[in-house]
Amino acid sequence: MRYPPAHKQATRRRILDAASQAFRERGVAETGVDEVMRRAGLTHGGFYAHFQDKTELIAEACAAAFDDAVPNLERIAAAATPTTRARMLIDSYLGSRHRDNRGSGCLVVSVGADMARLRGAARSGYARGFAQHIDRLSAALRLCADAQRNRERVTQLMSSLVGGLLFARAIDDPVQSDAMLHAMRRQLREQFCGEGAGVRERVKPTESKESALKKNTGLPLPTAMPSHDFMRAF
Repeated sequence: MRYPPAHKQATRRRILDAASQAFRERGVAETGVDEVMRRAGLTHGGFYAHFQDKTELIAEACAAAFDDAVPNLERIAAAATPTTRARMLIDSYLGSRHRDNRGSGCLVVSVGADMARLRGAARSGYARGFAQHIDRLSAALRLCADAQRNRERVTQLMSSLVGGLLFARAIDDPVQSDAMLHAMRRQLREQFCGEGAGVRERVKPTESKESALKKNTGLPLPTAMPSHDFMRAF
């Protein structure tokens, strides 16, 4: 049976979406073609009608994931000031919902280590997508008037966000992990938004963690954090 071109394109997109989610959740090395096709609701044999091999799939899935971030970048870009734009990114990225939902979150933090071990088309495809992503992020945040300085600041911010989220995910104690996210948000707000220098977050034993944070720092409660979907592909 011959399918129309639109059907083949839709099927290909299903495979790319399934691969992108699986790579974020399990890592590139641990995700096989069988797993991707199962998630897409397709058979293994159908894979080769769309891709030559897993290497091509990795490159295209990463490119698609970076493209998926564009609507979120447009939302950030629409904010009026550099401070507001930076805070939107910081609060969204270093939120507990983003930490807990790898499959719909940042591609960089999920597969960056895998990419450093790959060679060939997969590595070069990811590198191109990542460089374009930094360009887009720099254009959205507009932290400095000078283009080179702006890119440097955005790269510095992104590096801190990725490291903070990576550490928070590595901690199996949710209280300690939450505390790390709060501390990183505070530090990055001070650095990029000029907020609350020297403020400490203290949680008394008789108070809930959330109420103490609000009283001592004025920071929004975790329930006020944007949805993790806002962070797709950041």
